[in-house]
Amino acid sequence: MNCRFCNTPVKSVFADLVNSPASNSYLTEQQLNEPESYFPLKVLTCEKCFLVQVDEYYKSTEIFSSDYAYFSSFSTSWLAHAKKYTELMVERFGFNENSQVVEIASNDGYLLQYFKEKNIKVLGVEPTANTAAAAKKNHNIDSIVDFFGVDLAKKMIANNQAADLLLGNNVLAHVPNINDFVAGMKIALKEKGVITVEYPHLYQLVINNQFDTIYHEHFSYLSFTTVAKIFEAHGLQMFDVQEIPTHGGSLRIFAKHTNDSSKEISINVENMLKKEKEAGMLDIKFYSNFQPVIEKIKNDVWEFLIEQKRKGKKVAAYGAAAKGNTLLNYCGVRHDMINFVVDANPAKQNKYMPGSHIPIVLEEKIMQEKPDFIIILPWNIKEEVTKQLSYVRNWNCKFVVAIPELEIF
Repeated sequence: MNCRFCNTPVKSVFADLVNSPASNSYLTEQQLNEPESYFPLKVLTCEKCFLVQVDEYYKSTEIFSSDYAYFSSFSTSWLAHAKKYTELMVERFGFNENSQVVEIASNDGYLLQYFKEKNIKVLGVEPTANTAAAAKKNHNIDSIVDFFGVDLAKKMIANNQAADLLLGNNVLAHVPNINDFVAGMKIALKEKGVITVEYPHLYQLVINNQFDTIYHEHFSYLSFTTVAKIFEAHGLQMFDVQEIPTHGGSLRIFAKHTNDSSKEISINVENMLKKEKEAGMLDIKFYSNFQPVIEKIKNDVWEFLIEQKRKGKKVAAYGAAAKGNTLLNYCGVRHDMINFVVDANPAKQNKYMPGSHIPIVLEEKIMQEKPDFIIILPWNIKEEVTKQLSYVRNWNCKFVVAIPELEIF
């Protein structure tokens, strides 16, 4: 394959997770008896621009269908993050009722609702029809149901929908054509407008062994250095960057038109470029030593589950997250090793995890079954989960996370 950004042939392997079903292809009971599709899950590094990327074995148009199972509003910590973000943007840039805020991958209106509460005009761009419908039903937020890129950006300009604030949280990694996406952002942004994008930091993925964030929805794994180059190639310039704790360690980048002189370039930009260089992220060696780390985690998870099985212990899991599906399928875990997975999202309940076929149930199942261990699959919200499930300590149940290493607590 050729690099999505610079078109250089890409051959250097970053991580090989063999084969996996699509991470959000949850199964009905009837589908358990039908053939299940698996796709290669091998991630490569471009030795020229250091964009880490997976080939598009599974098309984005199939992943983000009309019946997408991920709804952002089911995480209280994520809602709190969105509300805080809104406050920070309004305070810093002075957005008001005359401003237009556009969110790419707006999901169910989880974030735009907070701008709307401040009487700021909002518009979502969301390719999944069911989550866009939820945004309209629950928050009266209009969405363009389409994939964002140059063509859609031109239509938005023609419809007077250019953005004062153009934002995208956890969407840049999901884009198969990253050049078209960023070029579209350039078009859709007003002359003095601001772009903010949040994405999991590739630095944290490597340093903290977060291999379970690799799945078919994520076409790219991003450093600040590489993203800055991509934006620069399309006439956009970074003017600030912040490290934030979401998803195990993310970056929030701030971009503007290159010829917009109204915004000062923060020292944070230089510091982040320096941090990544000093960490070795401009050397292919940084990316080529990751495979042994993930193999150790795989072995540790398998040995833990085998030990509990032999002792007759009950093991459950919490959070039918995409990262959990990557972990379970790479580790070869099936429903005979984990009894059930609890998830608060009704779109996932009464279905089954892809590949592992573990049933997804309501939280009341925990009280009924009283498991000895609960594996928190979305480890990035483990504090939220342990607080919510604190009652399991009454029967000496213990929590488990696998990332950055197996931990029982």
